[in-house]
Amino acid sequence: MQTNLADFIKDTPQGKEADAILRKCVHCGFCTATCPTYQLLGDELDGPRGRIYLIKQVLEGKPATEKTQLHLDRCLTCRNCETTCPSGVDYGRLIDIGRDVVEQQVQRPLAQQLVRTALKEALPRKPLFDTAMKIGQVVRPLLPEVLRNKVPEARAAGKWPSRSHTRKMLLLDGCVQPAMSPNINAATARVLDALGIELVVASRAGCCGAIRYHLNDQQGGLADMRRNIDAWWSHVEAGAEAIVMTASGCGVTVKEYGHLLEGDPEYADKARRISELTKDLSEIMPAFEKELEQKLAGKIGKRVAYHPPCTLQHGQQIRGKVEGVLRACGVDVKLCADSHLCCGSAGTYSVTQPELSYQLRDNKIKNLEAVSPEVIVSANIGCLAHLQSGTATPVRHWIELIDDAL
Repeated sequence: MQTNLADFIKDTPQGKEADAILRKCVHCGFCTATCPTYQLLGDELDGPRGRIYLIKQVLEGKPATEKTQLHLDRCLTCRNCETTCPSGVDYGRLIDIGRDVVEQQVQRPLAQQLVRTALKEALPRKPLFDTAMKIGQVVRPLLPEVLRNKVPEARAAGKWPSRSHTRKMLLLDGCVQPAMSPNINAATARVLDALGIELVVASRAGCCGAIRYHLNDQQGGLADMRRNIDAWWSHVEAGAEAIVMTASGCGVTVKEYGHLLEGDPEYADKARRISELTKDLSEIMPAFEKELEQKLAGKIGKRVAYHPPCTLQHGQQIRGKVEGVLRACGVDVKLCADSHLCCGSAGTYSVTQPELSYQLRDNKIKNLEAVSPEVIVSANIGCLAHLQSGTATPVRHWIELIDDAL
């Protein structure tokens, strides 16, 4: 693709990165075949190729419009198109750059501003979100459906292991997961404790930065990233083996710290090291498959449907590992039809684009229930809560099955 970027951006780091990405695109359109919003809407501008053209026009100086913003907003950033693209177009980075530029040119309606401000200010602040979630769970039966869908039933976390081990790994506690589903991190700590690894939570670490960054508060997102690096760094220097992610949405972001902060002379080297150490839980567990097989043979008899989150299979390009671990534990685990497609959660997308989000959820639930599962598992808190709002079948994090059996 030929480009001629406008003076306002062509010599900036963003402009140079966008230009390199745009020049990789060969207009083939393979990406449209796997784009969830294109499949629903059938509009070229609601597929990756169309959005790339819109971004290119804006970066070349054509004024952005509300229509431009709408088509970019509708993108889930599922990055399925990156998996499909034969040319290696880094669409995820391009859409971030494009949205940032459009946000500066197009003023949103007041209602949108209020919703987006509430999301980026409330969700990353754990004390505020924890309090709101506890209240929501108490009055959950009285809430209208649209709010009840966002408030999972309260579940006890269980005990955090107290043993100390020579092998230590850091755990990102996250911002919304501890309030919505505290059992996930506790289950992870118990499983790894049984395998001789101690999980350590750095008290000052919080939101990975994805929420603010993807709501176009990129400076706020970068500030969250720097805070986490500071919180983790003494543990890294002390020899922590890895930084474990139990939410793939956080994992894909932390793995990009090195790139996102490469222009920051104070944090660039540290950010690169943090990204190198970051591992999704499914990357840690395969090393223990034989041990788990011996411990758990025949203990998990449920028929399980697995939904691989987009942030795992497309963002991190990790496939097959969760299924491999569960099968080593004797689990009858199945993928559903169109398992590569997004469930519609996509961070804050279910709030900002509810109609499309719930269409995608219902399509995903239909396919998952077609394999007659007793339980549905996934690897990201957003997917878990979103899917559970559409089915009576229990939806859990896959590590909880192993924790229960142990």
